[in-house]
Amino acid sequence: MGEGLRGILGADRVRTGVPLAPYTTFRIGGPADLFYEPTTADELARAVLAARELGIPFFLLGVGANILVGDRGFRGLVIRNRVQDVTIVPATGETTAGSGAVVWPDLIESAVAHGLSGLEHYAGIPSTVGGALWQNLHFLSPAPARERTMFIAEVTQGAEILTEEGERRTVDAAYFRFGYDDSILHHRRDIVLTATFRLTPADPEHLRRVIAENLEWRSARHPPLDAEPSAGSIFKKIEGIGAGRLIDECGLKGARIGGAEVTRRHANILINRIDDGGATAADVRALIDHIREVVLARTGYRLEVEIAFVGEF
Repeated sequence: MGEGLRGILGADRVRTGVPLAPYTTFRIGGPADLFYEPTTADELARAVLAARELGIPFFLLGVGANILVGDRGFRGLVIRNRVQDVTIVPATGETTAGSGAVVWPDLIESAVAHGLSGLEHYAGIPSTVGGALWQNLHFLSPAPARERTMFIAEVTQGAEILTEEGERRTVDAAYFRFGYDDSILHHRRDIVLTATFRLTPADPEHLRRVIAENLEWRSARHPPLDAEPSAGSIFKKIEGIGAGRLIDECGLKGARIGGAEVTRRHANILINRIDDGGATAADVRALIDHIREVVLARTGYRLEVEIAFVGEF
């Protein structure tokens, strides 16, 4: 399966049997049959086109948040996106970044250093630029003066994409049909290569205060990824009720199966207890099923899973 791919991408660039756990925020997951890290938009496009042409299943990996990789790993090619170049035009605020650039701290720090506002709200959220567009990255600002949900769509100007038909195109923000936790990328097999944002001038010190405020708010409610790895919110939002509130009301904070546990900080987040042996993907799946069963039985609500299941379980 990998010989043709090596011929296109380079024998020394395509690795085999690479464990995926270190590349996810959950720190869970078995090996990928094939593993490749593109560093330019051309390399990313070439890898996707090669996998499609050769009929090799592939998965595009960013920072590895919002996913659970199966214990048996991924049968095919994992493309870990390392397209990270950031270009800023201070006079216009136009900021272009590779889809593998990490939103925080890399992209945000670059924008703040140039006195540009529009991305600072997403400090602390683990995501690449491509992932941000995929899910229309959002954050509910805690400050009373800005108490509303911010969406990445608000500052997105456009992007260069590789379409599912294999064409490289430059598209505007309207192409993405952004919604809540949604974009056209959920419905078409397009790949973001680079994205451009329109940012506005602001005082860097003010921006750093906003960042500090948002980081403090987030750290009080979300487990630290280094000590308590997680994948973010497990279940989709239920308008006016909240999945986390339902789980909390059912007394499930602290519930545990194997090394997977519902954190006491936020009932909609499961953590990997690496301090006590660690969790398998099977542990996490079992705990998810348990939570759904309890919430349905006690409240009548059916929780829908928000994270993606990747690979073989």
